[in-house]
Amino acid sequence: MPIETFTARVDAIRNLTHDVRELDLRLVEPTAISFKPGQFISFEMPHPQTGRSVTRAYSIASSSGRGDVITLLFNLVSGGPGSGFLFDLTVGDKVHFKGPAGNFYLREDPGRELLFIATGTGIAPIRSMILANAQHSDPRPATLFWGLRSQQDLYYQDEWAELSRHAPNFTALTTLSRPEPGWSGETGRVLRLLDERVASVDHLAVYVCGSSTMIADVIARLQAKGPCPIYREKWYDDKGSSQE
Repeated sequence: MPIETFTARVDAIRNLTHDVRELDLRLVEPTAISFKPGQFISFEMPHPQTGRSVTRAYSIASSSGRGDVITLLFNLVSGGPGSGFLFDLTVGDKVHFKGPAGNFYLREDPGRELLFIATGTGIAPIRSMILANAQHSDPRPATLFWGLRSQQDLYYQDEWAELSRHAPNFTALTTLSRPEPGWSGETGRVLRLLDERVASVDHLAVYVCGSSTMIADVIARLQAKGPCPIYREKWYDDKGSSQE
C-alpha cells in the first residue's frame, strides 16, 4: 500500500505507567488510514540538541479494523526527540505523519498457531496483531509471551484477561525480570517461557518484537527446536522500530 501524508488530531491521552503513554489520533485528512496489523507511521520533528529535522517511527498499537482513530504506545525517554515530541502533545493538537510502512505485519499462515514474543513497548505492533486475530471470523490459536521489569511496569493485563474470556484460544503470559515482593506470576526473561512451554515449533508462526539481543536469543532457541516462520522487528526506545 502507498505511503501517504496524514493530518490527525490528538483524541485521547492515557498514562499507562510512570513512563508509558498511550495516544489516540483521530484522522482529519484523509479521514481514515488503511494498514496491516503490525505496521508503523513516521513523524518528523526537530532534534532538541541540534535543531535538525529527524524522523521517528512508531507502530500502530490498535486494530486494523478501525482506521479513523489509531493508537500509539511509547516510552518517555530523557532527551529523546520522538518521545519528547509525543509526550508534549495535548488533546486537540494537530499532527502530521507519513505511513503506513513496514514489513512486520500479521501474515496468513493457514494451519499455524500464533506465538507472539515481546518485551516492553515492543508490545505495540503485537497488540495490533492480537486484536486483528481476535476479531477474525475464525481466529487462530494465539499465545503471548511478554517480558516486563517489575509490577510498576504492568499494563494491558485486564485487556488480556478480558480477551481470554471471550477467545478461549488466546493465552497471555506476562513475566517480570525484576519482580518485587508479592508477585505471584511468571518470573525471569521471556526466553524461560520459550524454553519451558514450547516443545515443538512445527505448528507455529512466530512474531518477535524487542531488542536485537532478545531477538537473536529467541531465534536461536526457536531454530534449535526446528523450522518455522519467524517474523521480527527490532525496537528502539526513542525510535519506535526498525522493520526487517
